[in-house]
Amino acid sequence: MNTQRIVITGGPGTGKTSIINELTRRNHKCLEEVSRQITLQARKDGVEQLFLKEPLLFSELLLNGRKTQFDEAQTLIENIVFLDRGIPDVLAYMDFIGDIYPETFVNACEEHRYNEVFILAPWQDIYISDSERYESFDQTIEIHEHLINTYSKFGYDLIDVPFESVTKRTDFILNSIKPH
Repeated sequence: MNTQRIVITGGPGTGKTSIINELTRRNHKCLEEVSRQITLQARKDGVEQLFLKEPLLFSELLLNGRKTQFDEAQTLIENIVFLDRGIPDVLAYMDFIGDIYPETFVNACEEHRYNEVFILAPWQDIYISDSERYESFDQTIEIHEHLINTYSKFGYDLIDVPFESVTKRTDFILNSIKPH
């Protein structure tokens, strides 16, 4: 089976997780964001913010986690699998902090192609900071620009998800997926 891999991306606090949760509630297969798991594991290991302390190590762990998810999606019997962020997100965040990364990061984006990418713009009304989210709203806007630039650089036509309720945003995504 040739499973469609659909990415839902956007800066921190834009509603990705709420949409993923709604898709899951509607019995769609979703693969969760891996950065929270990496952050929580680092905290168990005594590192409060691995992304800030060792951004390249954190990004390598993310890259590997997202490549694993990409491969896992192909093994599922689902026609469509939704992913909370994609491999290019790793590069966008590295560009955001101004850090360099090896060519293998670029290669991973070129070798792992998603079928469609939906992007959620920063939305002040729903933005909330939490223990894994240290970015300000202004930084979320900057990250959004890096996401657009990175995905565009790899040839993706991003689909903007409108500011609506979680239900309407989820409906928009489901109704916008092109037949495969």
